[in-house]
Amino acid sequence: MREAAMALASNRLEDAEPRLRAILRARPTEVAAIRMLAELAIRIERLADAEALLDRALELAPGFAAARFNRAVARHRRGRAAPALEDIDLLLAATPDDLGYRVTRAAILSRAGDYEAAIADYDAVLAHDGPNRDARLWMSRGHALKTVGRRDDCVGAYRQAVALAPSLGEAWWSLANLKTFRFAAEDLSRMEAALAQDGLSADDRMHLHFALGRGREIEGRAQDAFAHYARANEMRRESLPYDADATTMHVDALRRHVDRSVLADRQGGGDPSPDPIFIVGLPRSGSTLLEQILASHPDVEGTMELADITTMAAEIEARTDGSGEAYVRALLALDADALAELGRRYLDGTRIHRRRGAARFIDKMPNNWMHVLLIHLILPNARIVDARRHPLDCGVSCFVQHFARGQPFAYGLTDIGRYYADYVRLMAHVDEVLPGRVWRVFHERLVADPEREIRALLEACGLPFDPACLDFHRNPRPVRTASADQVRRPISSDGIGRWRMFEPWLEPLRESLGEALTDYPA
Repeated sequence: MREAAMALASNRLEDAEPRLRAILRARPTEVAAIRMLAELAIRIERLADAEALLDRALELAPGFAAARFNRAVARHRRGRAAPALEDIDLLLAATPDDLGYRVTRAAILSRAGDYEAAIADYDAVLAHDGPNRDARLWMSRGHALKTVGRRDDCVGAYRQAVALAPSLGEAWWSLANLKTFRFAAEDLSRMEAALAQDGLSADDRMHLHFALGRGREIEGRAQDAFAHYARANEMRRESLPYDADATTMHVDALRRHVDRSVLADRQGGGDPSPDPIFIVGLPRSGSTLLEQILASHPDVEGTMELADITTMAAEIEARTDGSGEAYVRALLALDADALAELGRRYLDGTRIHRRRGAARFIDKMPNNWMHVLLIHLILPNARIVDARRHPLDCGVSCFVQHFARGQPFAYGLTDIGRYYADYVRLMAHVDEVLPGRVWRVFHERLVADPEREIRALLEACGLPFDPACLDFHRNPRPVRTASADQVRRPISSDGIGRWRMFEPWLEPLRESLGEALTDYPA
């Protein structure tokens, strides 16, 4: 047990795992070993396995606080905010002064969309002298403040973070990621000085490159800006590999096996609820703007980028060999009862995010474009909106953005172009086999004539026109994405044609886009 614990503490997972499994073969109810194996599973992102192990540990020892805390973390990372909150509240009831539990609770509350309560927890923790000197806590507080629109307080929190830790790249990037923020010359000098330090972590270095890219872009220094962005993307790509061929094969399999007759045979399946409105597309395509417009309607509630559909798709894929062909076969093998159950599960799992009790709600997970056919099968009356933006503007906006999680395609111009092209191919197929099922909004048309496009969008979603949707920027709702500050301002054409600044370096993007670029209609 000691040797396993020491291996885990030093992150030698390849040594820890066999020792823990050997212990559990000899003593299957050794709860400390079960908890350590679960912690190992959390570190390698096998979160469902971790939660199952911790369920067993707590069944054997309900008072095992470390196991309960690990389960709260696993549940939180799986997007299961409600049960995660139950665990952390039980721990706080027994140990109300534990600051670690309080910080975790704030993170869970943020994930659940209760940002004001999260900010209160951060404030309570930061009132203590030790945590008050923790730059990362100030940064987390800044994230929550940004989401609820308290921009000045948010900037102050990020400023406090970089004052405490001048080389904390993520805090500098958080300032840049406000989109409407401009660095002072002194800020840029401090970031350059931090980059020159020996011993700077790869993560800090990457974030600093992203932040400096934004700073130099605003100054109009295109070559310097692109050099910083390119280096940041290169570093991120090293830690987040992406297989573009796998995406293409997934799309090919769906196009090959899902036709009108296949869908007609499954008509009438799924859950009949009309509540969800899905917004799909690429990141940085204007999807947050559409969400803000729709969420300004009194009958619609905005939530966040919900992982429920992608989790279901991953579970279906996990029962196969992982190929696109096998996934499609497994999807089409689901009978009417299974499809209805998945639809009900989706509605039950997303209920925690529906706080206003509005009749309809939005799920704005851009990557769900890959799962539009799954959505159609399990929720045939849900509305689906495709947010589309010019491929060069969208591609550049992805390339210069560091995403908090996921989006592994976004760190190389060729991969971005291929991903966009695959997205266009699949959505064209959906238009063919399910005519009229998806409503498409071109960002440039929305900017050119907001009222016409908004009226058409509302009609497509089965909603009466409401003038509040034209004044979406006045909506005080929390917005969690990188566009949070932008959608609190009137529609602007500022981002249209952004790609032209970087045109000399965009040939890999152009080439990989192919017809998706030449055929773009707006």
